[in-house]
Amino acid sequence: MTSEHRGDYEELVDEISELLGAPATLENRDFELITFGAYDSEGDLDPSALDPVRTRSILTRRSTAAVRAWFEGFGITRATGPVRIPPTPEAGVNRGRICLPVRHRGVVHGYVWLLDDDPGPSEHRLSAAMEVTTRIGALLADEAQHGADLSRELRAVLTAERDWQRDMAIAELRTALGSRADGLHTVVCVAPWPSADPDDAPSVRTMPGATALCTLPWGASAQCVALLIRLRSTDVLTPATTAAARLLERAGGGAAGRGTSGSTAAGRSGGTASRGTRGASAGSGSRSASGQPGTSAHGPTGPAAGLATPRSGLAELGTAWWEASAAARAALAEARLGPVAQWSEIGPFRLLTALPPDLAHDPAVHALLFPVHRELARTAEIYLDCAGQAARAAAELGIHRQTLYYRLSRIEKLTGLDLDDGEDRLLLHMALKAHRL
Repeated sequence: MTSEHRGDYEELVDEISELLGAPATLENRDFELITFGAYDSEGDLDPSALDPVRTRSILTRRSTAAVRAWFEGFGITRATGPVRIPPTPEAGVNRGRICLPVRHRGVVHGYVWLLDDDPGPSEHRLSAAMEVTTRIGALLADEAQHGADLSRELRAVLTAERDWQRDMAIAELRTALGSRADGLHTVVCVAPWPSADPDDAPSVRTMPGATALCTLPWGASAQCVALLIRLRSTDVLTPATTAAARLLERAGGGAAGRGTSGSTAAGRSGGTASRGTRGASAGSGSRSASGQPGTSAHGPTGPAAGLATPRSGLAELGTAWWEASAAARAALAEARLGPVAQWSEIGPFRLLTALPPDLAHDPAVHALLFPVHRELARTAEIYLDCAGQAARAAAELGIHRQTLYYRLSRIEKLTGLDLDDGEDRLLLHMALKAHRL
């Protein structure tokens, strides 16, 4: 929520609560909580009187997709007046609801929710409350327009083809942001985003520290989300990791639940966290043919997020975006790095993501990457990940050491590389990692 409207929303929702004699909450059209009224009623504020849906909305500031679909089934997206929704305990709705659609010029921008009692507020009071929602709708529409303007400005910066074009775009974004352009920033990339519909883009209002958000192409047919996050020096990347987790939850369900491990945890603890179990091998199919994340036991099962190195001001937004998108690519390729990967934590992928795609595939490794040799490719990568230590590699692969030596000899014959030669090993290791990008 932008700071200039926060107090306005709170005052207007409090006004509705007083009019109707019941606590009210305001959510945007994506069912993300904006604010809730401060109406004081012992019965309505008793935690035992709240049902699971209302409790989750207040505590997590959003509702699940199933809850959203259930309520929308009562026609609230089309309604122009109050909608009464009966209690349905099997859906987690133990108490009835009154929904006041928040519209501006015919477009729904959000909803005011109240718990319904018998007999509940009169039609006269509900009509007065609907008049208040029109004022809320004007504020939400103004904020949405401002957000659309910022999206356009951010997209122009991140897609500029020449330095002078980017300089001009940054100047326009800086003007649009005003004082929010100063200070420490980072960029978050979430890819691939599951929908190309602009109306399905997330709301910048519910992203901690967010100043601008836009969607961008990701490959030939997919999209990603770019988010500009303002940071505090005392709490460096926490707002960015929180925003990334929220975006991942919306984009891919439970993927965000893994965001507190791996590189994200390492970044918060000074890089001392264990790398954990190794990810899918180069030949294990960590991506499907469509380019979407695969569903292998070790690979990612949904979108991933990348975080750029924090920078002061906006001058290096282009570089920050490159880092964020590279980190997201690395997280998609290497499960142990994700689902939220920081640029500073992706190791050799910092170099590999900089390679042009046509140069990342070395002919010496071409035959090894055929599907029929998938297990050999996996063996080669794990052996090289283990620094060429046969005992460690055999243990991780779950095979006898003699079996490992046999596979390594086959790998040498297929590639023409000498695994006792440091440069040949480096070439093979880089080619296997780059293949998954």
